[in-house]
Amino acid sequence: MGDLVSLPRRGALPEASGLSGGAVLEVAAVTRHYGARKALDGVSLQVGAGEMVALLGPNGAGKTTLFRVIEGLIPADGGRATVAGADVAAEPVRALAALGIVFQEATLDPDLSVGENLSYYAALRGVPRKERRAAVADALSRLGLTDRLRSRARELSGGLRRRVELARALIGGPALLLLDEPTDALDPGSRIALRGEIDRLRHLTGCGVLWATHLVEEVGQADRVVILDQGRVVATGAPADVVAASGRGTLTEAFLALTGGAGS
Repeated sequence: MGDLVSLPRRGALPEASGLSGGAVLEVAAVTRHYGARKALDGVSLQVGAGEMVALLGPNGAGKTTLFRVIEGLIPADGGRATVAGADVAAEPVRALAALGIVFQEATLDPDLSVGENLSYYAALRGVPRKERRAAVADALSRLGLTDRLRSRARELSGGLRRRVELARALIGGPALLLLDEPTDALDPGSRIALRGEIDRLRHLTGCGVLWATHLVEEVGQADRVVILDQGRVVATGAPADVVAASGRGTLTEAFLALTGGAGS
């Protein structure tokens, strides 16, 4: 395993300290145990407004556990997570209201239309009834899906379903998008298209993005990468800087070296 490589972030985003510094997510020394196993071991990271941070780690590294803590689904044993200034443990409703989430598993109701799926979500988000139609139309327009309003979810390809889930996540104007392995089970073309859509949307809306993945090729567009292994952050920084600091030639080689993979 490599020691933690901590590097300055690239770009013009200011250092974050609460909302005053532009952070929409702050995770500070978060720990989480499952019995005797430590799934998260003092994890700290930040995501700024408009910033894309890739959470890169092998399967079992703790990515899903960290997301569940941020989403308020499970409590942290130590440390804290705040979303848009709201402590997840102390103010769960306020924190959740600032989140848009695309889960690893498909979550659209296959028997409802695209519009019905999004309208139902808008209701759960507290969007007033008279505003829901416009909120749904705006979300679909941003993803170029206006013509899919009445399509049944089961009729859509995997790539289109993911785009609808992304449109749904934007309803309510979240400060932070959590993307949990969003390209899982997609074909290569759909993977590339989805990555492009997310990059475009975070620049358009100004929301921060935390993208969890085990695929190194998905992090090239990220402002920063956080490499997680066995519940610990082992490297963080701009992708090129992580490579340079590791002494390896590519991000794949750096990733394998830092996580004890082949060739380390």
